[in-house]
Amino acid sequence: MVLRTPYDAVIFDNDGVLTTPTERSVLVDAMYDAFEAIGVADPPADHVETLLGPTVDSLHRVADGHDIDPDRLWQARETAAIEAQLAELRAGRKAPYDDVATLESLSVPTGIVSNNQHETIGNVIEHCELAPFDVWYGREPTLEGIERKKPTPHYLERALAALEPDNPLFVGDSRADIGAADAAGIDAAFLRRDHRTDYELSTEPAHELESLAALSDLI
Repeated sequence: MVLRTPYDAVIFDNDGVLTTPTERSVLVDAMYDAFEAIGVADPPADHVETLLGPTVDSLHRVADGHDIDPDRLWQARETAAIEAQLAELRAGRKAPYDDVATLESLSVPTGIVSNNQHETIGNVIEHCELAPFDVWYGREPTLEGIERKKPTPHYLERALAALEPDNPLFVGDSRADIGAADAAGIDAAFLRRDHRTDYELSTEPAHELESLAALSDLI
């Protein structure tokens, strides 16, 4: 692979890259809250697990199992997840990594593309007082939003269309992030933080970083 540097824009995933991931237990509790909000008091554990990260088909199966409209179930799920993550932000338990300060010195346009809800990314930007981003996209709280999650490049391509860079870089911490960059035809940098120590990738990214501070050498 021929590496094309320097880059003239950098787009970031959020969770695990800019801010610490939300604790799984917090999100599980939020799924129970979502079921309770629509009148399901004791959902099966596998339905809770599905609701954490469903496909459209699996969401329909869970909704059908409770005779609930899938759009109503998903809206309750998204509302609960947004509220739970906002509480974590306000409490300081979901916080920016120290090396995010590097972004202030970058001389190129920046953006965020996340599988998290668009409203949650807005809350992150507000409460974490991150350096200004030129564009940022999270997922719509709709069934269509499920289908547009990375590795589908939908939101990444929207960010690229807005920034119009010649040679952008996408920084992520998951196979889905690398897959989205590959699908969009741009370079990816995999950020191997502590929670990804033993994480294996199915395709090789253009770069592997231990810290966002290393971006300065690529710009």
